[in-house]
Amino acid sequence: MKKIIAFAGSNSRESINKKLVVLTANKIKDISIKVLDLNEYQLPLYGIDHENEFGIPNNAQKFFDKVKSADGIILSLAEHNGAYTAVFKNMFDWMSRIDGKLWNYKPMFLMSTSTGERGGRSVLEIAKARFPFMGGNIVAEFSLPFFEKNYSYEGLLDSALEDSLNFEISKFKKAL
Repeated sequence: MKKIIAFAGSNSRESINKKLVVLTANKIKDISIKVLDLNEYQLPLYGIDHENEFGIPNNAQKFFDKVKSADGIILSLAEHNGAYTAVFKNMFDWMSRIDGKLWNYKPMFLMSTSTGERGGRSVLEIAKARFPFMGGNIVAEFSLPFFEKNYSYEGLLDSALEDSLNFEISKFKKAL
């Protein structure tokens, strides 16, 4: 059976991006999906001096191993000031020290959401431009605007957005 990891690029306990990841994961049947939480992989702030003195932290290696052993990745990026959150960027930086092609060419479904009309599109565009250089194989993408207006635990309230999410899920599943 195929194995997927899914996570949000956020450490908020009430992360709307994690809610979107869980909703998406629940829509995918007949595939083993493990939802990861960056809070379970605490890391020191990346710095070359820290790396030289202490090496790669165990949690960075553990997270990288999850990425490497997966057949696919679902990632919903939270946006802080138009870019990655600090917690995600830190994990990204540590993993890149293990392997510069850290995404290992796994099929990736990139998502974002926010409370505004752009739905985190700025961070999504950054990731789409950067990840291919790091072994990213982006096969599907989705942005959910106005999270509070469009989200429910049962599904998206806007039928056009629900159809778009389902279409992107089908593209991701085909690429596995």
